Amino acid sequence: MKIRKSYGSNGERTVYIHENKKEESILVAIPSLEWSCFFTYEEAGEELNRQIAESLSNRTVESEASELSSRIRGWTGEM
Repeated sequence: MKIRKSYGSNGERTVYIHENKKEESILVAIPSLEWSCFFTYEEAGEELNRQIAESLSNRTVESEASELSSRIRGWTGEM
């Protein structure tokens, strides 16, 4: 599991990222927002970025949701 900190205009968020290589999937969680997302390697891409931003916008302001989704995509892309 990887733990990342996101520093933005709305403060600090701790993001937990768990990669399951055997099942080729990733679980991302942000406890402070009571939010999580599960996706497979095949689903990763621009469409997933949009879905994550949309889901996060239900929990926080749109600007932070967009910022977090971009960072999550970058972090998960490194794995």
